[in-house]
Amino acid sequence: MTKKGEMEMVIKIKNLVKRYGDLIALDHLNLEINEGEIFGLLGPDGSGKSTAIHCMLSLLKYDKGSVELFGRNMTPAAYDIKRDIGVVMQGVAVFNELTVIENIDYFCGLYIPDEGRRNQLVREAVDFCNLAEFTRYYPKKLSGGLLRRLNIACGIAHKPKLIIMDEPTVSVDPQTRNCILEGVLKLNKEGATVLYTSHYMEEVELICTRLAILEKGKIVASGTSDELKALIGAGEKIQIEVFNMDSKVIEILKENVNISYVSYTGKSLVIKSNKGKHNLAYAIEILEEYKVPFRNITSTQPTLNDVFLEITGKGLRDDV
Repeated sequence: MTKKGEMEMVIKIKNLVKRYGDLIALDHLNLEINEGEIFGLLGPDGSGKSTAIHCMLSLLKYDKGSVELFGRNMTPAAYDIKRDIGVVMQGVAVFNELTVIENIDYFCGLYIPDEGRRNQLVREAVDFCNLAEFTRYYPKKLSGGLLRRLNIACGIAHKPKLIIMDEPTVSVDPQTRNCILEGVLKLNKEGATVLYTSHYMEEVELICTRLAILEKGKIVASGTSDELKALIGAGEKIQIEVFNMDSKVIEILKENVNISYVSYTGKSLVIKSNKGKHNLAYAIEILEEYKVPFRNITSTQPTLNDVFLEITGKGLRDDV
């Protein structure tokens, strides 16, 4: 039992194993998420994110391990636990025969039998997802972004303590993506713990308090964004548009012990620094000394995609 003032552990997964024949989808997965967190779960397609969620919700039987939500064992019949969970899956799951407001009312009614209370919650969900103009529309008449917002409204209308969002921004426009991310932050501020899965490192860096990288059914790294970046050897990356650079200058840059990588492809000079080192001033000094014309300088720090590349050898997204 949690003592007063202590943070409750909302999700505790221990040694979870899920097999599909010879394929091991989850390989002794361990995961702990505390109350009040926005926890990001990163990983490419096939890494086990959706399988983990389905096992967590007892929608899938697993071969080994345990799942506790709110300190209690999760089972298919644990309706008292499920009442405190809201789920927004990647695939939009609404009824085409019902209007926007009827859909939200239906899903809210699965948890809130009192009509007066339910009407209030439905209206709050409509306002929260900016759907007031579309309450009488049927889903087939909505744009992709509005459908995503309706999907979220149906999942959060009953004010769950834990919200699981599986790729909620797939194939949406930038405006809808910003709306969804702002909504996640607001839900968290109002007291919800959020498990957020995504292919997009920019999103989890923006909203998540902590995150984990999942690969082949295992957590390969976890922590805050800064903690994960500190795990790898990469440092500052400098890109400079240059013209007519002699190979001698490239060799001089490569001789610097604080530089790990130098590449020149006609117009673009790329310099990667060792961890914790900064070489922008040095690079500019060398270019000026050897009278190399240059412009458009950018300097960036390691990203979560750099972390994933170093740990797994692949990008967070298939198209990276």
